[in-house]
Amino acid sequence: MTMQDKIKELLELRTKARLGGGEKRIEKQHSQGKFTARERISMLLDEGSFEEFDMFVTHRCTNFGMEKEKYLGDGVVTGYGSIDGRLVYVFAQDFTTFGGSLSETHAAKICKVLELATKMGAPLIGINDSGGARIQEGVNSLAGYASIFQRNILASGVIPQISAIFGPCAGGAVYSPALTDFVMMVKNTSYMFLTGPKVVKTVTGEDVTTEDLGGASIHATKSGVAQFVAENEEDGIKMIRHLLSFLPSNNMETPPEIECNDPIDRVDNSLNDIIPENPTKPYDVKDVIASIVDHGEFLEVHSLYAKNIVIGFARMGGMSVGVVANQPLHMAGVLDINASRKGARFVRFCDAFNIPIVSLVDVPGFLPGTGQEYGGVITHGAKLLYAYGESTVPKVTVTLRKSYGGSHIVMSCKQLRGDINYAWPTAEIAVMGAEGAVEVLYAKEIKEIPDPQKQAEAIAAKKEEYNKLFLNPYTAANYGYIDDVIEPRNTRYRVIRALRSTQNKQLENPAKKHDNLPL
Repeated sequence: MTMQDKIKELLELRTKARLGGGEKRIEKQHSQGKFTARERISMLLDEGSFEEFDMFVTHRCTNFGMEKEKYLGDGVVTGYGSIDGRLVYVFAQDFTTFGGSLSETHAAKICKVLELATKMGAPLIGINDSGGARIQEGVNSLAGYASIFQRNILASGVIPQISAIFGPCAGGAVYSPALTDFVMMVKNTSYMFLTGPKVVKTVTGEDVTTEDLGGASIHATKSGVAQFVAENEEDGIKMIRHLLSFLPSNNMETPPEIECNDPIDRVDNSLNDIIPENPTKPYDVKDVIASIVDHGEFLEVHSLYAKNIVIGFARMGGMSVGVVANQPLHMAGVLDINASRKGARFVRFCDAFNIPIVSLVDVPGFLPGTGQEYGGVITHGAKLLYAYGESTVPKVTVTLRKSYGGSHIVMSCKQLRGDINYAWPTAEIAVMGAEGAVEVLYAKEIKEIPDPQKQAEAIAAKKEEYNKLFLNPYTAANYGYIDDVIEPRNTRYRVIRALRSTQNKQLENPAKKHDNLPL
């Protein structure tokens, strides 16, 4: 066999491998509004940058006649490339080959890129489109999943891990995405669940569709499993590229900084009037975020889940920042179980990857009620408290309006090692609002007033007295808990200067094997 013959054989094998399960299955994939694994990788990575591994791997199973059906690559495409010139590792499951099901060798390919990504300090992007475990391989398939999970765990906090769900992801397969930092789903074509509709029907008697059990809208709004929902796969891939632009490649690097042509001293006079005079009237905190970040550009994370808190990435003065803000438009901005979990997870991610945190505070307290207490709001609220207290990245906090009681503490207060804490003149920093405080402090005194009219007057007078004493930023500023009271229109300038001043911050937590976060 001549060299030319051998090269010809190589090229023929490559062509065969690139076809996956064959033309008919590729056509079927396209007919469902889905791209193939290689098409997805091509859209995701910079043109011509993909280097593939293990193209010629095949499964080793001989059960149920499997030795008669083999495909090169064994249902997953793996390798590395670049996004905006930065190294990334990627795997994409190929639904045209055995339905993308996971075999021992399929798992080994994914483990290889996970290990390389961790070793090289580069982000890992996994594109999931799989029918689940390859049943014919039995326990070998389960061992494969466990091997992947172990590497997800070891890579956590070392490199950013992003999971794109571009088709089915069921059973044990869901745990790899759940262990990664961000999960993206696509409307109408992707779903995730541990047990499918048929099993649910058998065990619980519930009739539920695939979409209602584990579709993108369910995981984006109800379970919180998905941080992002895309209209289609192209939209999802653009979102992944955009997300990565805010993140460092690993935990030893600082986030990318870009040249900023939005003046850092830009003022916005509308902020001076954004807080309503009526303390119970809402406003949209996203307007504040848009006003102070570079060019008003904000990549919101978990936008459809726990809307009473807003989280996401932006740039300020060209620097990547993570933004956490209470949202008065939803549930008056109170913290509850879901908002606490959402905020805590995000704060911990930012801390793991050296991304400064800007917190905008307008929080009247924690949501009361048996539902919250029985659901463990104490433990879940402690997660957010713990996340802020544990973090060592620069933290700049601006109190816009209400900051009451335990929720004041939880939202990056000075005692949780907030570096620079500002307040607007409209800030109300106190144990509670005037209504509740007067009831607690003067209930007996007011009850002794027989005339209802005079009683009402006394209550109004005590509220006014309390407001003057506590419902302002100056009492906290007197104690040094607020570093300065700032004019709202200057917020962008003051926050960027604060971030610049903390760029060389040095802070380490005590040495330990690991913490014991209140899970």
